[in-house]
Amino acid sequence: MNNWQSAWFWLIDSSHALLDLMSAGGIVMWLLAALCVLFWTLVLERFWYMHCYFPRWAKERRADWQTLNFNASAQNGWQRAVRAAWLAQAREQLLTPLSVTRTLVAMFPLLGLLGTVTGMVAVFEVLAVSGSGNPRAMAGGVWQATLPTLAGMVLAIGGLFSLARLERNARRAIGRLADQLRHG
Repeated sequence: MNNWQSAWFWLIDSSHALLDLMSAGGIVMWLLAALCVLFWTLVLERFWYMHCYFPRWAKERRADWQTLNFNASAQNGWQRAVRAAWLAQAREQLLTPLSVTRTLVAMFPLLGLLGTVTGMVAVFEVLAVSGSGNPRAMAGGVWQATLPTLAGMVLAIGGLFSLARLERNARRAIGRLADQLRHG
């Protein structure tokens, strides 16, 4: 067997294990997985935007700022309004879209808690049907309760770190732009 075949078999085994894990966690695990994909898509889009598109936008504003005619009598007038408007646009472009990712980070542990409740309902159903004499069936419900909780917490922790990084990068970019749009 060559390396490609062994890698293929490993991938198939891993995908079966992942599907088993997802189905063991119930519908909440699938919902968490879908929100995880959405979250990381939004995070990657924000990183791309901050590193590719926003620097070009800021460069255009700096060039426009340099072409404005500053005279001594109007330094407190419309130039400050233009600067304030551009900084407000920068805040809106960089910080406003992060509210969706912030909401998703807050939803991850709540959905994990929902998974805990649904798993415990499954445990109580087993207790109601078979009494306390079937520990194997009760373990399945406890397993179903534990997996979404774990997944929700892991996603929330990773989401908090990436969200903090995005916010820090956005605030630095806005600060740099504010420094570059000063007039003397």
